[in-house]
Amino acid sequence: MSTLSQDNKKHISFEVFPPKKEGNFLTAIEVIKEISKLSPDFISVTYGAGGSQSKKTLEIASYIENELHITAVAHLTCIGSTKEEIYKQCEEFKEHNISKVLALRGDRPKDMTDERYNCREFIYASDLIKFIKDNFDLSIIGACYPEKHFEALTMVDDLKYMKQKQDLGVESFISQLFFENTYFYNFMEKARKIGINSSVYAGIMPVTSVKQIGTTVSLSGSSVPKKLSDLIARYSDKPNDMYKAGIDYSIHQIRDLLKNGIEKIHIYTMNKPEVARAIIEGIQ
Repeated sequence: MSTLSQDNKKHISFEVFPPKKEGNFLTAIEVIKEISKLSPDFISVTYGAGGSQSKKTLEIASYIENELHITAVAHLTCIGSTKEEIYKQCEEFKEHNISKVLALRGDRPKDMTDERYNCREFIYASDLIKFIKDNFDLSIIGACYPEKHFEALTMVDDLKYMKQKQDLGVESFISQLFFENTYFYNFMEKARKIGINSSVYAGIMPVTSVKQIGTTVSLSGSSVPKKLSDLIARYSDKPNDMYKAGIDYSIHQIRDLLKNGIEKIHIYTMNKPEVARAIIEGIQ
């Protein structure tokens, strides 16, 4: 079994998501057990739009932290929450020994009215970060965007928001997924120039099926380079080959990042431990 604990030049973390259906909870636990065997820096646990899976996030994160003894990072979104609700959730994190959160604005829930949206208590992720820092001693991770957040007018503006998050107390960042490393290198160069010195985990998502391009990838706003789109076209009707090619693409992407001094990698596992394992074995 390949793990990461012996190589202190690589710092790998994984993202998992809670089960959407109650009956799948044990399946999710088995997935996380397998991923934990790879000895990551931490495992982050996603959070449904508007907090729809907040209880499941808490349960999964608590299991990772207290049963598996691996650092858990609980996602916390604020777009549909009141300050009272966020305060309660942070208290619950502390009660369950969870000391790290990924503070996000989050996507607008489909059922959120314009009135509620326009009167929300947290406008930006920076508002959430400040609130947490003012009330709790939680360690905060922030999100960043190598190809610019879709709502930011320019990359310069987006980097200013990132710097603001750091100044408010964000200790490290996890990047949005990307498929062209040049974007990340340029982003990091610009970030360092304006005084962003926090560590940044490069977000990598293996595309193991054509369906991912139409769902997760398109929602992320990340561009798909020709090399990857050619793979997808070549293997669109060969799912097994697409699976292998997608993993291989991520392996090459991570190897290049490591070669160029990017030592912190965050893998969006899509709850597939076999994919995570194949990637780790491929970058040893």
